[in-house]
Amino acid sequence: MSKLGRYLAAIVVGAALLAASLALLAPQVDAVLRSGEVAEAELINLDPLAQRSVVLAADGSVLTYLLVEENRVSVSLDDVSDIFLDTLLAIEDDRFYDHEGVNLRATARALLTNVSAGDVEQGGSTITQQLVKNALVGSEQSLERKVREAVLARRLEGQMSKPEILERYVNTVYLGNSTYGVQAAAELYFGVSAAELDQAQSALLVGMIQNPVGLDPFLQPELAKERRDEVIRRLFTVGLVDEPISTYVQATPIPESPAALFSSRPKDYFVEEVKEQLLGDERLGATQTERYNTLYRGGLTIRTTLEPRLQLLADKAVLDVLPDTDGRFTAAIVSVDPRSGAVRAMVGGPGFGQAQYNIASGRGGSGRQSGSSFKPFVLATHLAEGGSVEDTISGRGPCEFENPGGIPDPYEAENFDEETGQTDDLRAQTVRSSNCAYLRLGLVAGLDDVVETATRLGITTPLAPNLSLPLGTSVVHPIDMASAYGSFANDGIHFAPYYVEEVTDRDGNVLLAGATAGERVLEEAVARTVTDVLADNVTGGTGTRARFPDGRAAAGKTGTTSDYADAWFVGFTPELSTAVWMGSPVGNVDKMTDVAGIRVTGGSFPARMWQAFMGPALEPFEATAFLAPPEGDRGELLRAPGDEEVPARRAAPRRAPARTRTTQAPSGSTATTEPSSDTTAPPDAATTTAPPTTAPPATAPPTTAAPPAEPGGGGVGGGGGDAEG
Repeated sequence: MSKLGRYLAAIVVGAALLAASLALLAPQVDAVLRSGEVAEAELINLDPLAQRSVVLAADGSVLTYLLVEENRVSVSLDDVSDIFLDTLLAIEDDRFYDHEGVNLRATARALLTNVSAGDVEQGGSTITQQLVKNALVGSEQSLERKVREAVLARRLEGQMSKPEILERYVNTVYLGNSTYGVQAAAELYFGVSAAELDQAQSALLVGMIQNPVGLDPFLQPELAKERRDEVIRRLFTVGLVDEPISTYVQATPIPESPAALFSSRPKDYFVEEVKEQLLGDERLGATQTERYNTLYRGGLTIRTTLEPRLQLLADKAVLDVLPDTDGRFTAAIVSVDPRSGAVRAMVGGPGFGQAQYNIASGRGGSGRQSGSSFKPFVLATHLAEGGSVEDTISGRGPCEFENPGGIPDPYEAENFDEETGQTDDLRAQTVRSSNCAYLRLGLVAGLDDVVETATRLGITTPLAPNLSLPLGTSVVHPIDMASAYGSFANDGIHFAPYYVEEVTDRDGNVLLAGATAGERVLEEAVARTVTDVLADNVTGGTGTRARFPDGRAAAGKTGTTSDYADAWFVGFTPELSTAVWMGSPVGNVDKMTDVAGIRVTGGSFPARMWQAFMGPALEPFEATAFLAPPEGDRGELLRAPGDEEVPARRAAPRRAPARTRTTQAPSGSTATTEPSSDTTAPPDAATTTAPPTTAPPATAPPTTAAPPAEPGGGGVGGGGGDAEG
């Protein structure tokens, strides 16, 4: 066949293919053309867009965003830059306001090419079609999908206005790095809002629509720049930008990393507590899946209780006071408002990236023995049963108790540093933290009753009514200790700790509020008396390192386990109740017998951390005095069941001193500091913030002995050993 013949044959074959293609396309084209005739029952339902949730601090600052695969925050068209919208329409759909959802010429051309190729090679999609593809039909490369996309686009144009379609699109379009919509993309790539996008930024984002992964500016900066410059040249050609702007845009650097505005707070202990609390709250959904989707895709605004200023101070207190031990030991701090239960600051351990077990809350692991910081619950139980702080009890040691069925039997304990101890009133025994006195008091008050009191006050861990319970051998969580001591600070009314003030949905509807009603767990007189005793402990007992140089009222108790594995200081003012713990981050595996040259007790580093946090934390607040307890009744001599010891003497009965501010040593004791507070402290412990340890005024009655270093939790019937407090 001649060359001319072959040419004519090709024309004939091409014409035949064209005719066949047109015949094949006729039903699809007809379907597209008739798709605008939509019955009401056939209306398209576009589900609400998945939208990230935002977690706010108490002051409204952003803590983090919660999202899974879709980082999106929806905005209205009025909140999108006109420059971006003009660029988008010029590149993606220049006849957007003229067509009815489908650009018939472009679609027919694409369909013809795709039929000839046997697959989809050209797009020809309008913005409406892209919206339908993203929301309804997916990205399958097939002729059937393409026709369905066009049909649904025509229907959608009959339901929604052009601005509604465009607004939906700019909040739907994928722009790389798990980012959907122009607002999230503007934040991620440039650190601005969608309303602030300039021409260079708009050109980059619009150019990425073609291939968000392949044109990722963080991973493919050269390709992203090439595509952006192609977009700006197109805008210049159609007259949307002039030459100076085109030149300026092409000289603008491509972003290399996420902008600071979007860089959210790293995962931390507090945020994880917020997430876990909400995932367990059925007000966000009946099932775990529903709650997960609401939290991560529902566009919630979550306002929390965290005070950023206090959080920074808590972090700083640990950083400044905790010795460098190459990770052997760490500290946890949690501070709550006793008047509401709001958690204001939380340091859960060495850092969330290093150890995801939150020691402060106990999430992810077990608790820690509390040592002598548990003793106030024993005192409160005795007072609630009609006892008096003027009651006297023997603190002589070593002491021995029958323990049928327990290990060991009999149970033996001793005071810290084998102190002999003495018979004295409960105020003095608390200030010196006598182990043997409190073991006897636990039997007098009733160990089951002590468990009930501690639980009512806010301890959530199981407590075993063993003989050693008063010495803090059951494990507790710092947040529970801060909460329970807050009940003393709040005149016996307990508020459960909480992290979330309010959650609203994307429309501003309140889904839940976190604060709960308080519950009276102690009589006012009991709470004030315990507070008064613990205030004495700060001014002249084992907690002197926690006192304020300006005389501000403070109350608290130290705690140290017998093996020096755990050391505590838990204390409060009327405004804040704060627990500080120090020990090994991996459990009771390492002993703090030589840290910076000392044996770590609750009166050393933990008390200093407490003061380092609470001092500046309370600066904005006017000093508030604790309310004075009622006059104490004349005390009685207490005898523990089965205790064979006859007290050597009975101390002179004393009444609780009426005070308006806890600024001097307690009546009947000198303001000396025990070895647990001062003499075992590191050389630099005597900071300028701690007042000198001086004797009380001459008007105070003489003391029979300076209180020894504080003891604390030992074990029996499942516990183990004595402790220093």
